[in-house]
Amino acid sequence: MTAAIKKDRDQRARALPSKAARKNDKDQPLIDDIRLLGRILGDIIREQEGVAVYELIEQVRQLSVAFRRDQDHEADKTLKKLLKGLSTDQTVSVIRAFTYFSHLANLAEDRHHIRRRAVHERAGNTQEGSIEVALSRLRWAGITPDEIAHTLAQAYVSPVLTAHPTEVQRQSILQAEHDIARLLVDRDDILARAQLFNSAKDALTPRELATNEAMLRARVAQLWMTRLLRYSKLTVADEIENALSYYEATFLREIPKIYAALEDALEGQTVHSFLRMGQWIGGDRDGNPNVTAPTLELALRRQSDVVLRHYLTEVHYLGGELSVSARLVEVSAAMQALASASPDNNPHRQDEPYRRALTGIYARLAASLTHLTGGQAARHAVAPHNPYLKAQEFLEDLQIIHDSLQAHHGESLAVQRLHPLMRAVQVFGFCLSTVDLRQSSDKHEAVMAELLAVAQVENHYTQLDEAAKCALLQRLLQEARPLRVMGASYSDLACSELAIFEMAKTMRQRYGREAIIHYIISHTESVSDLLEVLLLQKEVGLMQGTLEQADASLDLIVVPLFETIGDLRAASAIMRAYFAVPGVAGLLQRSGAVQDIMLGYSDSNKDGGIFTSNWELYQAELALVELFDELQKQFGLRLRMFHGRGGTVGRGGGPSYQAILAQPPGTVRGQIRLTEQGEVIASKYSNPDIGRRNLETLVAATLEATLLQPTKSATKAFLQTAELLSQSSMGAYRKLVYETAGFADYFFSATPIREIAELNIGSRPASRKATQAIEDLRAIPWGFSWGQCRLTLPGWYGFGSAVQAFLQAQGADPRRQLALLQKMYRQWPFFKTLLSNMDMVLAKSDLALASRYSELVTDARLRKRIFSSIEAEWLRTTEALAQITEESDRLASNPALARSIRHRFPYIDPLHHLQVELVRRWRTGQTDERLKNGIHISINGIAAGLRNTG
Repeated sequence: MTAAIKKDRDQRARALPSKAARKNDKDQPLIDDIRLLGRILGDIIREQEGVAVYELIEQVRQLSVAFRRDQDHEADKTLKKLLKGLSTDQTVSVIRAFTYFSHLANLAEDRHHIRRRAVHERAGNTQEGSIEVALSRLRWAGITPDEIAHTLAQAYVSPVLTAHPTEVQRQSILQAEHDIARLLVDRDDILARAQLFNSAKDALTPRELATNEAMLRARVAQLWMTRLLRYSKLTVADEIENALSYYEATFLREIPKIYAALEDALEGQTVHSFLRMGQWIGGDRDGNPNVTAPTLELALRRQSDVVLRHYLTEVHYLGGELSVSARLVEVSAAMQALASASPDNNPHRQDEPYRRALTGIYARLAASLTHLTGGQAARHAVAPHNPYLKAQEFLEDLQIIHDSLQAHHGESLAVQRLHPLMRAVQVFGFCLSTVDLRQSSDKHEAVMAELLAVAQVENHYTQLDEAAKCALLQRLLQEARPLRVMGASYSDLACSELAIFEMAKTMRQRYGREAIIHYIISHTESVSDLLEVLLLQKEVGLMQGTLEQADASLDLIVVPLFETIGDLRAASAIMRAYFAVPGVAGLLQRSGAVQDIMLGYSDSNKDGGIFTSNWELYQAELALVELFDELQKQFGLRLRMFHGRGGTVGRGGGPSYQAILAQPPGTVRGQIRLTEQGEVIASKYSNPDIGRRNLETLVAATLEATLLQPTKSATKAFLQTAELLSQSSMGAYRKLVYETAGFADYFFSATPIREIAELNIGSRPASRKATQAIEDLRAIPWGFSWGQCRLTLPGWYGFGSAVQAFLQAQGADPRRQLALLQKMYRQWPFFKTLLSNMDMVLAKSDLALASRYSELVTDARLRKRIFSSIEAEWLRTTEALAQITEESDRLASNPALARSIRHRFPYIDPLHHLQVELVRRWRTGQTDERLKNGIHISINGIAAGLRNTG
């Protein structure tokens, strides 16, 4: 065993609780739930697969635990021998068992997270990241409820769901898991009642628990008998449906609760609807040829269908609750008029104006459903008629009901359902969520070149230099006539791209302006990239007037996406030149006065490594804030950062609360958007309580970052040190990834990247080109693959070398250098959060398991050379973190995650061992379809166990 692997194992052993600690462990309910679900799963495996398979699974589990916890070399040898001797069917059965256990352990952990939060709240210890704590801090700072409400009136906070090729959950699995989660809540309620009434000896509690366990058994059996994998490639339509399930499970009901809690805490202040959802699915075309104008139409039609059916359900139940008789209670004149306008002539309801009005509202909503989506409502007291064309019309009718209840002592009747429904209409409208459009800048350039050539304006557009392109585009933006030539033929690309813009216009007219607001340009490298999209908007009527006209306006915000290190460094200069174009600043001022700028975490990390990526992002934000401070004074333009964060830390992942508070001063100001991707969506939002907590952290962090301004400007010494660390870190990272001969061969052999590319888990290809070049590989599967083999390399590599170089710099005192780094960690949120995320990533790494994957590299010399380099850097990085944080163990400051790893990871390990064995067989020519399925199931199980892998 190498020194690095031994050190990794020693740290993990120290993290395990003693027997005494476990005896009185506050985590005992979690342990009980895991044991219960594990026992039920074991029983079902015995029933379905037989005793021999069950005993084999137990043997693999025990050997794997011994390998992890006890550093048992004999167990390691025995495990390897056992796995090599298994048949494919046996291996797949074992993989399925540990994959399902991984899913069940996640459900138990989520339940325990909610349980522990409730314990803290009952004790009066509200947790950081909650709205309660944020508002308490604001009150202590002397900020009034009126000031907070005023800030929120100018705010815009938006998590944006995206589809990426690491989302491996099927809808059937998610629904069964949702049911199991609900049954765990019911079980807690049964036990709590027993404790409260001291009824443990009564017959009722055991009977209730037995019934609950039987229902759990049924759902776990359903899971075992439901296939985890899709047999066909995931389509964009599938991805749309997957995303919509989270709205039905969480967002539609939990977001109104957040607003209600805010208004209650702010002493009745009205809170503007600042928290809104965003979506890429159906509009993100970058690298995905399957996204077209019809899929954009499908996305918004399905979104509208979901939200309108939610409203119909709520109106139906509201009608049941508001059985108020006009013979007993007065109603307002407006309310009476609304009831009189209803086609409901049922004689039994003639004295019930609220019910009559709601019957009419339901009929109008049902007509809206048919008009906007083609769907039919489930219930019809009266025939659908007179559709609402705008959500505002529906809201106005609900407001009449509310005002009448409030004026006649019926406010309590509005709290449970009417208030949340009204808030939902304000937030979700008839479109449910804003759909962003995204395409790569080179596609826009190709379309523009074709339009100009066919119109005989410019035959060689792509060969023009940047200045000539900008001059031409500015001139065309000043002209009223379109570029397209009547009757001319255009390429499929040009037709498809223009169809998207035309569909965007149609969708905004149909579902409201909130349906599509943003147009994102991937790989923005110049001002012409932005001007091209302005001109394409003008071509279809999404821009009204010409560029310098005093009344010209723009429908879609043109959002540059700066992704690579070079792009980030040029971001401020590009935007400054863009706003210097005559007419652009005025156009934006009249079109909402907000400019979104998106920053990409994935490609910058793949380009320069974890530290340099974060540092360049930080510097880009500082430069953009400085620019927009000038634009705010001159034109009233505001900056809204859009953070393209992924699941893994290497792609910008990590706790959202800390990430927002660590942003450079002045970058939030009540405005922030951030992507939610891959497995993180299921982890954060499949459970409504967990989902609400995660949404609250975004609100709390935005309020604190805006009003408390906790992030002070870094000192000159801090900034200079970060620059030095970045240079060294990037050098070490690029030396390994881009300059080491054979590294690409190592990566494609020592990780399951090739098998991931074949998995039916996304509609987007894993690579931009059919090559094995690291440059062409998408950042998502790059990070996902390193997580599967447990090296998690994008999340830490290069930092150890950077710190070593800094401490050993010529002429420097190592003790003073280290003291400076320790001071940066204590005082600078950017540095502290970055190191905390590295700590988390290293805690999820495992060199012993990674060494098992390295055995898949057939070239022994290449394997030893590269894995030794990685091991050495791992040692340097862990040592650097220990020195700077003055904590020798991983996750010393994050006990919740340490608990999670302690309870789950021993049971993920077998999946790694089995995955390696099956990949080895597959690559040596055993092409059994069941073997391939086994590999793909193991990918699912490992992703579920690691959670933030997307």
